Amino acid sequence: MNLMIASDIHGSGYYCREMLRAFEREGPERILLLGDILYHGPRNDLPRDYAPKEVAAMLNGIKGRVMCVRGNCDCEVDQMMLEFPIMAEYCLMYVGGRVVFATHGHVFSTKRPPALARGDILLHGHTHIPAWEVFGEGNMYVNPGSVSIPKDGTRHGYMMLNDEGLIWKDLAGEIYHEERFSEIND
Repeated sequence: MNLMIASDIHGSGYYCREMLRAFEREGPERILLLGDILYHGPRNDLPRDYAPKEVAAMLNGIKGRVMCVRGNCDCEVDQMMLEFPIMAEYCLMYVGGRVVFATHGHVFSTKRPPALARGDILLHGHTHIPAWEVFGEGNMYVNPGSVSIPKDGTRHGYMMLNDEGLIWKDLAGEIYHEERFSEIND
């Protein structure tokens, strides 16, 4: 499996285009979006080139390769614009001998974790801050950060996931962190 993971586009036409350039460059099988796709939300400033209709059209262009979970800014009217499902609270994947519980982060988080077995991975966006840390009983929490509105001085970026591990990159493709599953303690 080779999967690109991105979160929190928040309707930015500019950063969605940049993300799709990275998607084309990386050549993954699919992209997993961790929510907050079209709307910027009342707590965020408008992102660069705020254009939810353009974002919907761009993502509909790759609809057969998109998986998505619902963010706190996503709703039924957003689903009407998108030609792929976005309303599931989470999805489960089996990667590198581990279960990955992927969600947005507003319902399930390290403070309110889902039921996880030792060694499972909690993957979410929502905070707009990249993360890779051990929590609980030997679990890993990972976050790709935000495509369009990164916080705390972090980069506009995404994450790549394969059977070997995880790689965080900025939208230009520069690696700024890497985690190998073989190096993560169970």
